[in-house]
Amino acid sequence: MAYTGGIILFALGILISVALHEAGHMWSARAFGMKVTRFFIGFGPTLFSFRRKETEYGLKAIPAGAFVSIVGMTPLDEVDPADESKVFWKRPVWKRTIVLSAGSMMHFILGILLLWITAVFVGLPNPERVNYDANKEPAVLAAVNDCVPASPDSVNCSLEKGDPKSPAAAAGLKPGDRITAFNGVGTPTYGELVALVRKAPAGPASLTYVRDGRTVTTTVTPVRRNVDISRTDKPNVQEVGFLGVSPKGSDAPLTVTYGPIDGVGQALDYTGQIFAGTFRAIANFPEKIPKLWDALMGQERDPETPVSVVGASRIGGEVVERGIWPIFFLLLANLNFFIGVFNLFPLLPLDGGHIAIAWFEKVRSWWAAKRGKPDPGRVDYTKLLPVTYAVVLIFGGITLLTVATDIINPITLTTR
Repeated sequence: MAYTGGIILFALGILISVALHEAGHMWSARAFGMKVTRFFIGFGPTLFSFRRKETEYGLKAIPAGAFVSIVGMTPLDEVDPADESKVFWKRPVWKRTIVLSAGSMMHFILGILLLWITAVFVGLPNPERVNYDANKEPAVLAAVNDCVPASPDSVNCSLEKGDPKSPAAAAGLKPGDRITAFNGVGTPTYGELVALVRKAPAGPASLTYVRDGRTVTTTVTPVRRNVDISRTDKPNVQEVGFLGVSPKGSDAPLTVTYGPIDGVGQALDYTGQIFAGTFRAIANFPEKIPKLWDALMGQERDPETPVSVVGASRIGGEVVERGIWPIFFLLLANLNFFIGVFNLFPLLPLDGGHIAIAWFEKVRSWWAAKRGKPDPGRVDYTKLLPVTYAVVLIFGGITLLTVATDIINPITLTTR
């Protein structure tokens, strides 16, 4: 139930984001005196609608987006003579630019708001955990387990129930000890200590540590257990040794919350990181398409390949099922930033394509006037239809490929 609820909740978040995108167009158009005739959420048959002043609002049967109708988007549109003063294309280019970019601006605002909510109320990833790699740090202990399960199949243990002491506790190790050698081999980092303990043969071993500036050498007998050491969804069970200790840094909380003021700074900092990551992802997008096809054909899915709304919603369902709410909000914020940036690309039918045409017309008219030539007028959109159709077909095909791959070979938390 949690998984299904998470999928629905994430999909609803996307739908709200898209609706706010169209609302951004509507609100800015009205602010500049343009006429907005329709604002609908969804496509297909109308479930219900109502009219307020000159705008009809409604909900349609297929919740796959939203749309807004502004009178006179291009010179080709038929306009009632009574609305001639309210058409879009007759407004100054700077006003049209604001209206066209308002959808993306809504995504950016929503993304920042989501990040702020996460920072203040949910918790952002703790920098101490994100930036700290215990394997590369000195082998300083944060915790020493009291016991180990008597049964290899058990996870929990208790000294009162007769489970044996952990090797580290039996050897007298304590939190704060820095282990410097194992079986005579230096352990400058925690990762090297783990590697030595895992492959150590059964039986006692010497262990050297520093406590309060004093070096001590003792004997420890690692416990041998079958452990899945894989970091993917493919198991890799091996018999390894372990001491029953945790490294410094592992005791830090996974997330941290901030005050309302500090949360603004954190949200803006994450915004910069997400923008940089978005542009990198877009730059690498072409090389990921063949990998999507390979995944659809049954090969292992590259976790860096694009995901559709279907794939993102499935991941959203997983994080809700596991109670990882920070990832839920961060994923939704990431998606808003990506949509906002992508929508500004200078390609029709994207908003960025219409912005590019508006400024092209402005520059062309200025250049003609500078040379004493007549104004060449507006761009003929009919001549751009083949390019528009090509863009729609290309991105439509990529969308279908991504959706199909997300259904047949989805990205899961274990593959990321």
